[in-house]
Amino acid sequence: MTLAIALEPTPIETDAYGIVRVAKTRVTLDTVVTAFLEGCTPEEVREQYPSLQLSDIYLVIGYYLRHRDEVNTYLAERQLQANLIQQEAEQRFSPIGIRDRLLARRNQSR
Repeated sequence: MTLAIALEPTPIETDAYGIVRVAKTRVTLDTVVTAFLEGCTPEEVREQYPSLQLSDIYLVIGYYLRHRDEVNTYLAERQLQANLIQQEAEQRFSPIGIRDRLLARRNQSR
Protein backbone atom coordinates (compact mmCIF):
# COMPACT_ATOMS: atom_id res chain seq x y z
CA MET A 1 0.00 0.00 0.00
CA THR A 2 1.31 3.44 -0.94
CA LEU A 3 0.62 6.44 1.20
CA ALA A 4 -0.27 9.52 -0.79
CA ILE A 5 1.51 12.41 0.86
CA ALA A 6 -0.08 15.78 0.35
CA LEU A 7 1.32 19.09 1.46
CA GLU A 8 -0.95 20.94 3.84
CA PRO A 9 -0.98 24.72 3.50
CA THR A 10 -0.46 26.60 6.74
CA PRO A 11 -3.86 27.93 7.81
CA ILE A 12 -2.85 31.54 8.39
CA GLU A 13 -3.98 34.69 6.62
CA THR A 14 -3.09 38.35 6.88
CA ASP A 15 -6.14 40.57 7.21
CA ALA A 16 -6.64 44.06 5.79
CA TYR A 17 -4.93 45.57 8.85
CA GLY A 18 -1.81 43.40 8.57
CA ILE A 19 -2.79 41.11 11.44
CA VAL A 20 -2.11 37.41 10.93
CA ARG A 21 -5.10 35.26 11.88
CA VAL A 22 -5.65 31.50 11.98
CA ALA A 23 -7.87 29.77 9.41
CA LYS A 24 -10.66 32.26 8.82
CA THR A 25 -11.11 32.90 12.54
CA ARG A 26 -10.59 35.96 14.68
CA VAL A 27 -7.83 34.16 16.62
CA THR A 28 -4.45 35.73 15.94
CA LEU A 29 -1.12 34.06 15.30
CA ASP A 30 0.10 35.95 18.39
CA THR A 31 -2.45 34.14 20.53
CA VAL A 32 -1.50 30.63 19.43
CA VAL A 33 2.26 31.21 19.52
CA THR A 34 2.15 32.93 22.91
CA ALA A 35 0.08 30.11 24.40
CA PHE A 36 2.54 27.57 22.97
CA LEU A 37 5.54 29.49 24.35
CA GLU A 38 3.85 29.64 27.76
CA GLY A 39 3.66 25.85 27.78
CA CYS A 40 0.14 25.15 26.53
CA THR A 41 -0.36 22.02 24.49
CA PRO A 42 -2.30 22.26 21.22
CA GLU A 43 -5.19 20.52 23.02
CA GLU A 44 -5.19 23.21 25.72
CA VAL A 45 -5.17 25.93 23.06
CA ARG A 46 -8.15 24.19 21.44
CA GLU A 47 -10.00 24.21 24.77
CA GLN A 48 -9.41 27.96 25.12
CA TYR A 49 -10.29 28.74 21.48
CA PRO A 50 -12.97 26.31 20.29
CA SER A 51 -13.25 28.09 16.92
CA LEU A 52 -9.86 26.57 16.02
CA GLN A 53 -9.40 23.10 14.60
CA LEU A 54 -6.80 21.02 16.44
CA SER A 55 -5.07 20.18 13.16
CA ASP A 56 -4.79 23.90 12.35
CA ILE A 57 -3.19 24.57 15.73
CA TYR A 58 -0.56 21.91 15.07
CA LEU A 59 0.11 23.38 11.61
CA VAL A 60 0.46 26.90 13.04
CA ILE A 61 2.88 25.70 15.72
CA GLY A 62 4.83 23.84 13.07
CA TYR A 63 4.97 27.00 10.98
CA TYR A 64 6.27 28.91 14.00
CA LEU A 65 8.96 26.29 14.65
CA ARG A 66 10.12 26.45 11.02
CA HIS A 67 10.03 30.27 10.84
CA ARG A 68 10.94 31.39 14.36
CA ASP A 69 12.97 34.44 13.36
CA GLU A 70 10.30 35.86 11.06
CA VAL A 71 7.46 35.15 13.50
CA ASN A 72 9.41 36.55 16.46
CA THR A 73 10.10 39.72 14.45
CA TYR A 74 6.38 39.98 13.63
CA LEU A 75 5.45 39.42 17.29
CA ALA A 76 7.94 42.08 18.44
CA GLU A 77 6.48 44.58 15.96
CA ARG A 78 2.96 43.80 17.18
CA GLN A 79 4.05 44.28 20.80
CA LEU A 80 5.65 47.62 19.92
CA GLN A 81 2.40 48.74 18.23
CA ALA A 82 0.40 47.62 21.26
CA ASN A 83 2.69 49.57 23.59
CA LEU A 84 2.36 52.72 21.46
CA ILE A 85 -1.43 52.42 21.39
CA GLN A 86 -1.51 51.93 25.16
CA GLN A 87 0.69 54.98 25.73
CA GLU A 88 -1.51 57.07 23.45
CA ALA A 89 -4.66 55.92 25.23
CA GLU A 90 -3.14 56.63 28.65
CA GLN A 91 -2.15 60.13 27.53
CA ARG A 92 -5.68 60.83 26.31
CA PHE A 93 -7.44 59.10 29.22
CA SER A 94 -5.30 59.06 32.33
CA PRO A 95 -5.61 55.79 34.27
CA ILE A 96 -4.54 57.56 37.46
CA GLY A 97 -7.49 57.74 39.81
CA ILE A 98 -9.80 55.82 37.47
CA ARG A 99 -11.11 53.60 40.25
CA ASP A 100 -12.05 56.60 42.36
CA ARG A 101 -13.73 58.34 39.40
CA LEU A 102 -15.73 55.22 38.55
CA LEU A 103 -16.82 54.71 42.15
CA ALA A 104 -17.84 58.38 42.41
CA ARG A 105 -19.85 58.09 39.18
CA ARG A 106 -21.55 54.93 40.45
CA ASN A 107 -22.41 56.58 43.77
CA GLN A 108 -23.92 59.60 41.98
CA SER A 109 -26.29 57.39 40.00
CA ARG A 110 -27.76 55.77 43.14
